[in-house]
Amino acid sequence: MYRTGHLGVSLLVFAPIGYLFVAAGEPLAALVTGGAMLWLAMLPDVDNRIPGIPHRGPTHSLLFAVLVGVAFAGAGGLLADGVGVVDRMRLTTFGFFVGFVAVGAHLLGDVLTPAGVNLFWPWGREFSLYLTRADSTIANYGLLLLGATAVGGAGVLAAQGLP
Repeated sequence: MYRTGHLGVSLLVFAPIGYLFVAAGEPLAALVTGGAMLWLAMLPDVDNRIPGIPHRGPTHSLLFAVLVGVAFAGAGGLLADGVGVVDRMRLTTFGFFVGFVAVGAHLLGDVLTPAGVNLFWPWGREFSLYLTRADSTIANYGLLLLGATAVGGAGVLAAQGLP
């Protein structure tokens, strides 16, 4: 997938999550999650800029998603400095969730392509659904449109208080 496709997949993954946060009375959590997911949508492709790391190698794995989740959990813990234990645990858990899901959305986008990803790097094999080529303009913009529509629909449902 290209950037537009990854942004679309991130929006698709975010739509039900954002809805649930808003429905639970946590609109700020929805805003932070959505913003972070869009901001991190291309993070696994940092491997294109690091010599010696193959594309769709370690940064395209569940291990990397966990590591990013742990980094965000640490950030959540630091932001919770001076609050109670329960709030610290909530922010730490929220941080892990945001980091893990953001990277997971990128992996999902790449699983749609024939090249796939090795989710269990360094062990295992590539996973692919063989649905579209990464360079397909129709697929990339189609995913962006679908993701934006899903977020809009989730926003309408949440605003109306529908389950």
